[in-house]
Amino acid sequence: MAIPSTNIRVEEHTDDRINEEIYQRSKHHVAVYAAAGSAAIDRRLKELDQEWDIERVLEANAASISLIGLGLGALYHRRWFLLQAAVAGFLVQHAIHGWCSPIPVFRRLGIRTPNEIQQERKALKALRGNYRDVPEVPKTKKDTYMSHINPAFQAAGRNAHRPG
Repeated sequence: MAIPSTNIRVEEHTDDRINEEIYQRSKHHVAVYAAAGSAAIDRRLKELDQEWDIERVLEANAASISLIGLGLGALYHRRWFLLQAAVAGFLVQHAIHGWCSPIPVFRRLGIRTPNEIQQERKALKALRGNYRDVPEVPKTKKDTYMSHINPAFQAAGRNAHRPG
């Protein structure tokens, strides 16, 4: 069994329906902020800087459970130390395969991968005019800016930074 690429391992182990919901939610965010204008896009980009990705959530969850196991093991019974061993096993499994038991729960809650967050970021920047070959969002009519969302997401997959 081949080890999946780091960039896509979580998405590969997430139900397609969940991946699609997360993608559609990202597209919706881009559409909403694009309609609100450049200042709103700038605010959303700052929000994205603060968003916790799946890796960070998993690390915080694992550390918290390990600390609980350590405390319970020290205070009540040594068998609680097994909780730390289980958490370590899940982390190794996640590092290699991109899956462990908490991942489906976190994904259903909408926790995104770093790539998914970056895709939204790049789509917003494309609509703001940071990339070549993507028309900037017009200042009028909702129907007009909606036609710019898909090209912005396509540009998000390219590294086509506008010179200067």
